[in-house]
Amino acid sequence: MEETNSTDSGNPTSTEKLADPGKTEKLADTGNTEKVADTDNTERRRDPSNHGNSEKLADPGNTSPEQVTSSKVDVTTMKRPMEDEGGIHDTHVQLSEEQIQMNFRKPNMAWIKPQYILPRESQVASHKESEPPPKKQKTTGRNRNRPVDRGPPAAEKICPSIIRERDCVYGSSCKFCHDVCKFMANKPPDIGDKCYVFEKYGRCLQSVACRYGSKHIDSDFKNVTNKELYGEISKNPLTINFLEKDVQKLLWKKKYDFSTANENVKKVQDWYNHRKAANEQRKVMEENGKPLDAKVSSETSESPSVDGTTSAAGVESWGEADQSGHPQAGQGHLGCVTDEDLIKLRPVEKKKLDLQGKLYLAPLTTVGNLPFRRVCKGLGADVTCSEMAVATKLLQANQSEWALLKRHRSEDLFGVQLCGSYPDTMTRCAQLLAEVTTIDFVDINCGCPIDMVYKRGEGSALMSKPNKLEQIVKSMTTVLDVPLTLKMRTGISSDKDIAHNLIPRLRDWGVSEVTLHGRSREQRYTRLADWDYIDRCAQLAAPMPVFGNGDVLSYEEYYQHLDTTAVGGIMLARGALIKPWIFTEIKERRHWDIAATERLDILKDFVNFGLEHWGSDQQGVETVRKFLLEQLSFSYRYIPVGLLERLPQRVNERPPCYKGRNDLETLLSSPDCSDWIKISEMLLGPTPAQFSFLPKHRANSYQ
Repeated sequence: MEETNSTDSGNPTSTEKLADPGKTEKLADTGNTEKVADTDNTERRRDPSNHGNSEKLADPGNTSPEQVTSSKVDVTTMKRPMEDEGGIHDTHVQLSEEQIQMNFRKPNMAWIKPQYILPRESQVASHKESEPPPKKQKTTGRNRNRPVDRGPPAAEKICPSIIRERDCVYGSSCKFCHDVCKFMANKPPDIGDKCYVFEKYGRCLQSVACRYGSKHIDSDFKNVTNKELYGEISKNPLTINFLEKDVQKLLWKKKYDFSTANENVKKVQDWYNHRKAANEQRKVMEENGKPLDAKVSSETSESPSVDGTTSAAGVESWGEADQSGHPQAGQGHLGCVTDEDLIKLRPVEKKKLDLQGKLYLAPLTTVGNLPFRRVCKGLGADVTCSEMAVATKLLQANQSEWALLKRHRSEDLFGVQLCGSYPDTMTRCAQLLAEVTTIDFVDINCGCPIDMVYKRGEGSALMSKPNKLEQIVKSMTTVLDVPLTLKMRTGISSDKDIAHNLIPRLRDWGVSEVTLHGRSREQRYTRLADWDYIDRCAQLAAPMPVFGNGDVLSYEEYYQHLDTTAVGGIMLARGALIKPWIFTEIKERRHWDIAATERLDILKDFVNFGLEHWGSDQQGVETVRKFLLEQLSFSYRYIPVGLLERLPQRVNERPPCYKGRNDLETLLSSPDCSDWIKISEMLLGPTPAQFSFLPKHRANSYQ
């Protein structure tokens, strides 16, 4: 999943009346109509004629004058506290109580208590009046020109053979440093005096390169091992799904045995081509007005078989395939044809997937890494899934791509999400995963909206190619001994939903579970998710479970969607990024007014898990820092419960400029990258010289 930003879609054109905030309650939006009703029968509803881009306030006349401001305010001329208009403002602007009330009453503005709202200090424009105003920069998509930290040169790094305490195979031609004394003399000072990995597991694999190594590096620069602790851990590794060297070499040389996948793909494609020819013959006969032959009629029909996959139903049987690969009639058993006649299924019994009511953490690109999943597991998540992995790169034994598949032992229900557009590569990759990894399900990505993925025919582009998607699903199910799931969107364009046509077919093709994100590819992450449409699709998919996804940021929204729709569960994505403790809130059915120190402790856990996963040497520390900063680019959007005038916080609500209850809470809520770097320095020490950071996405979407 990729997060993008959107510009505000709410620019009201009508006059708004301001009601008393203590008597106004915003109700949950379950569709494309948003209503806000107060106790005096005043309601604000979205104008359907303007496609959700304007809002009007309807007053039935029962509102007392005391509850409405005496003068009408043109909201279109107002400026939000977070906005800059041309860069020219008056200095030292102080908001009055009335202005504060108006600002957080604007559409999609969070209702923060007035005592915490701060006027944003205006800045005088630096450009001359004669110069044209600066062009407004695009605020959506990715920061493609982000700085790349390549780390220190190889000559300043210690040779991995010294860390692993073995001879270097490159000898004198090795580009790394072999002088331990010289390396230790030039090594930056330790960040801390306690190494998390050494204290927990008895041995730090980074040895002398560890930035916390004072406790496990002796005077002779040897790595100290706590044999009692390390002996227990070494017998049962905590992280699995590594790419073994022998498998890697076979993939490099293209000698891995994919005969099973190749045979099944060929059978599925032959069956599909045969059905296509029969459909064309049927069309010609219908156009010529000829009666349909019973054989042609049966060849073009489909019906679900016992195992949930699609079978070609017919009155005549199919026998052995001829040299062209097409089945011959009249040589097999009598009765209808099943997939087992054309595609020999694996003899093993497939595992069952029961996700009903479980808390499902979505597969999240970049930020859904193993340390973050461990944090979410500790806070109550039940199901986790890897980041999106590209099938072709996995088949090429790409190390960085295989790193996405690593699984921690705490992830008791774990799946891998694959992205691809060809039946042969997806099926080979499915066979490879089934044979060399330990997973509970495989998920097909049919929802990624990123242009680079879409133009390759992957992600959400598969929704527009149902025939290819059918071949992918049917081929993959023949080589997997675990369930196959799929994540998709409502459609490609905003004005044409197609998921309701695909989901019943996916059920018949053999998919065990579908997750539906309530937005189209064109919408990306803008506007509200359409839960009415998710409910409709879930009803059509029965008995296959459908999980809903979109805009859940509180336990109230979670249970509202769970109780009022036919979904089998809800997948959490941005809600978990903004506040990972949402899983705890859902299980305990309460709003957790989490303290700033508790939030910092969660970040400390992430850092410790990151040092364990990526390493505690200089390169590992900076990798942890990078992913920590990416995490902070989402978590700053959380507004503490104690600061809100109305609960719960909505995922599309933009907070005004506000202060926290203490300095740490204010720092954690800052949208400034420099403040995120300060937080990283609190946990990982000073940044390297000339360090800079830009988040992967220009900003986070609110609407």
